[in-house]
Amino acid sequence: MAKTTKKETLDKKNTAKTETSRSWKPNKQQRFVLGCLLVLFSIALLVAFISFYINGQSDQSAVSQLGDRTEVVQNWLGKFGAFLSDLIVYKGFGLAAFIFVRLFFLTGMFLALELSLRKLKNIWFWDLFAIIIVSVLFGFFATSAPELGGTIGYELNLFSQDYIGKTGTLLVLLFGLIVYLIFKIKLSPEKIQSYFDSTKNEIKSELSALKTQPQVESAYNLEEFAVEEPDEELDNIHLKTEDTQFEINKEALKPTISNSSEIDLNPILKPLQMNINPVTQTPVHTEEFVVEKPEEEDIIEENLASRLVADFGLFDPTLDLSNYKFPTIDLLKEYSTGGITINQEELEENKNKIVDTLRNYKIEIAQIKATVGPSVTLYEIVPEAGIRISKIKSLEDDIALSLSALGIRIIAPIPGKGTIGIEVPNKNPTMVSMKSVIGSAKFQEAEMELPIALGKTISNETFVVDLAKMPHLLMAGATGQGKSVGLNAVLTSLLYKKHPAEVKFVLVDPKKVELTLFNKIERHYLAKLPDTEDAIITDNAKVVNTLNSLCVEMDNRYSLLKDAMVRNIKEYNEKFKSRKLNPEAGHRFLPYIVLVVDEFADLIMTAGKEVEIPIARLAQLARAIGIHLIIATQRPSVNVITGLIKANFPARIAFRVTSKIDSRTILDTQGADQLIGRGDLLYTNGNDVVRVQCAFIDTPEVEKITDFIGGQKAYATAYLLPEFVGEETGINLDMDISERDTLFREAAEIIVNAQQGSASLLQRKLKLGYNRAGRLIDQLEAAGIVGPFEGSKARSVNILDLSALDQFFNNEQN
Repeated sequence: MAKTTKKETLDKKNTAKTETSRSWKPNKQQRFVLGCLLVLFSIALLVAFISFYINGQSDQSAVSQLGDRTEVVQNWLGKFGAFLSDLIVYKGFGLAAFIFVRLFFLTGMFLALELSLRKLKNIWFWDLFAIIIVSVLFGFFATSAPELGGTIGYELNLFSQDYIGKTGTLLVLLFGLIVYLIFKIKLSPEKIQSYFDSTKNEIKSELSALKTQPQVESAYNLEEFAVEEPDEELDNIHLKTEDTQFEINKEALKPTISNSSEIDLNPILKPLQMNINPVTQTPVHTEEFVVEKPEEEDIIEENLASRLVADFGLFDPTLDLSNYKFPTIDLLKEYSTGGITINQEELEENKNKIVDTLRNYKIEIAQIKATVGPSVTLYEIVPEAGIRISKIKSLEDDIALSLSALGIRIIAPIPGKGTIGIEVPNKNPTMVSMKSVIGSAKFQEAEMELPIALGKTISNETFVVDLAKMPHLLMAGATGQGKSVGLNAVLTSLLYKKHPAEVKFVLVDPKKVELTLFNKIERHYLAKLPDTEDAIITDNAKVVNTLNSLCVEMDNRYSLLKDAMVRNIKEYNEKFKSRKLNPEAGHRFLPYIVLVVDEFADLIMTAGKEVEIPIARLAQLARAIGIHLIIATQRPSVNVITGLIKANFPARIAFRVTSKIDSRTILDTQGADQLIGRGDLLYTNGNDVVRVQCAFIDTPEVEKITDFIGGQKAYATAYLLPEFVGEETGINLDMDISERDTLFREAAEIIVNAQQGSASLLQRKLKLGYNRAGRLIDQLEAAGIVGPFEGSKARSVNILDLSALDQFFNNEQN
């Protein structure tokens, strides 16, 4: 038995040793040292993280070369701090990494102060939960700044968006925030309700206090009046006792009451006397200040302006060319059509065919009326009660088949009328001459800033619109349908109505043959850049400088309007004419500037966003300062007429196109595919669509007009636009192809695929440092692949796809 007991005791000792070795717990000194270490480590992390957000970009290239002792870093914790911040912040959780500082600090304090570690486990769980939520939140909202969300937040955000999309990712993040608020901050509906109840109680208590204030004052007044009651009682008591002492006290008390009343009255009278005396003593000073009122200076200034107007009259901007004569109507050709000819047989035949076709589909007509136009006749029908309009609209092709006509267009219903319109082309259309339109009373008597006579409507009325109210015009249509003639009609209308001092043209003609006739009026009506030979721009490379120069002119004009405290060019010119603006301060008469682009699609193909951005900026801002755009294109596709262009061009003219898609691209509705061509157009300004037959003006007529204007006295030069100096941001610094980075082509493909030029994108995709990615961006800008630096925005990409990029590299090799 004794041997067995010895073995058992030995086994117990061995098991006790093993258990103590397994369940080792640090003593107080060890816990204190470990806690202090964690606290100091948290402070070191805080220093490293803060330094990363200050000097992290300059240290990124040195992170991968920490073994090199010659490498210098800017981090306040040295290379170790740069490594930790890059690992935990940039490649980790971004700004959420600062929560690790709190975790290590609290862990060290719990160990050093020997607190219970159960609560610490709860803190670690919820802080790690908050790190993930905050990192993904910054990765969701701050995609252009990867330092905020970190690589983990960015990748988790992309991973979740690939499966549940942006909306689902945002909902998951909101759910995580709600969970954190409920379980960590203990937010509950009861607390919210109690908070609102407490605020209500505070408001009620404040209201009750306000209500009780006048009661206290009245009580105080009652006490003042009640002072006399104990005096009367004292009088009665003294009369009963008849003591001389009390009688003396009564006499002493009575003067105090009378004195108190006198003291109450005197302070009211004395300050009034003191206030009255200074006023009566200094009447001379007030008269001196009344004499020197600033209002009299304003009256003198107005008198000076009115005196200048009375002596010299209003400023006349046409004084330099006071003998200028407008072109006469005789210069335009008179076509021997003799007006609109009404063919009664044709009208009756078309009416019968329309009625019979509708009756075949059991659609009865109550009334029908015909309006004859130059090229189209409008038949207005009133259907019987109970007929659905959509049923008539669906018979468009059937009516066209029965009439054997090209381009039947049904308007169901006609805006402003209770009828349905059917537009049928005439068999013998009448040509609308420019002479009949210019000579009409509607155009000659038009009180508009920039009147344009486009042609005649279906009802044979001259159609005149104001370019200043549009404020920009977009013209589109297939080849040979009348766009160039329409541009000539617009320019001719302005030449017949506006003086050379009142309007200037900036003409862009990539075809080089459409607008060359207007070279003769260069010193009268055209505007150009300094040091350029031709005023009409035919080289696409010069278009970008011209558009940017117009943007500079726009900014300069807005500064003039700001100094003059007016809102638009019309008010500014009226103020300048009345001589209220000083020319020595830079003020001048501002003519209207009309930019005309004959073929916009060619500019977009060659220059891309370099042309689209300034045109969009002019279209958004240039209305108030008198710069108006007229853009024409024969390719009405989405790539050319983008959403940004359409949003700023509410006035649109659509000539005949080949498909309904093109019609919707121009007008946002169909109808342009059913026009008959040869100047037949649809005009809209955001409201109704009007069908107009464009006025025809031939090349010899334009030549006669320009010869008549060019033969008169002109200005010394054309109107000079401000010179535009491009930003030299390293474009010519790296022109040697041999010095490019080895990853240049791969970086260019990434940029073109993403259509977004930024150094952070190259850092993530190619795993580069900031310095190398920045050099790659500079080389891409020098090659013309990306645009210049634009502040917080990503750089624009000038190449649309990879095929264009391959062509770019092939051209460089050749």
